[in-house]
Amino acid sequence: MLEQMIAYFDTIPSSHRALILAGGITFFWIIEGAIPMFKNDYGKWKHAKLNLIFTLTTIIINFIFATIIVQASDWTVLNHFGLLQIYALPTWLFFLLGMLLMDLVGAYFIHWIEHKVKVLWKFHMVHHADTHVDTTTANRHHPGESVFRAIFTLIGVFVCGAPIWLVMVYQSVSALLSQFNHANISLPAAVDKFISYVIVSPNMHKIHHHVVRPQTDSNYGNIFSIWDHIFGTFQVMELSEIRYGLDVLEGEKDKNMAYQLGLPFNKDIKTDY
Repeated sequence: MLEQMIAYFDTIPSSHRALILAGGITFFWIIEGAIPMFKNDYGKWKHAKLNLIFTLTTIIINFIFATIIVQASDWTVLNHFGLLQIYALPTWLFFLLGMLLMDLVGAYFIHWIEHKVKVLWKFHMVHHADTHVDTTTANRHHPGESVFRAIFTLIGVFVCGAPIWLVMVYQSVSALLSQFNHANISLPAAVDKFISYVIVSPNMHKIHHHVVRPQTDSNYGNIFSIWDHIFGTFQVMELSEIRYGLDVLEGEKDKNMAYQLGLPFNKDIKTDY
């Protein structure tokens, strides 16, 4: 089965990748309506409009970087460059270590850096500006941030020596897990806690979207939660106390496209980062 998956993702058409993205949003959108964590009284369709525009810009930027990433992947394999190319590994171990490393570099590290470097933080603020987090928030990234994340995916390819099938699996799983952990869904507390030992759960990631620190500066993971446990960035809090957004922003402008695009360049917004 693993070999079949590798063969599929080695040549996955762009249309199939788009279906995975759209299918994930649709699936979790439906689940949100059935078991919402917070009441859906904020106008889901109106709220989704801006987030889906940012999703489109993210897709466009990823498409621009796709050729570079494919060429980089082919080069690392051809030249046996990267950690995964040092030793011949069983396929299952190659896959597992590859997913862990790609998630560490392509998601956790860039996310942590965005919270520590002021210039990058100003772009990342657009993601945190959403005052009603749901599955459409997953790809709510300023185009500038989408570029930063694409660059770190590229770095992850070089660090790992990742073949293109691994990159495609990682990006597909990353998109689905991001939609899952941003989704406004209520899982039984025991189930969510159990999940959070391995992958990032909805409750775990909602804490990251709390309006103030230290919660904002915690739970950076996207696929695997182990990085937050290892690096000491895991946080818990009562879900009833969560309030979305950022205390330095005007929350009512979270759906204003011009305001959001201008956030990184708005000198009136003060931040300690």
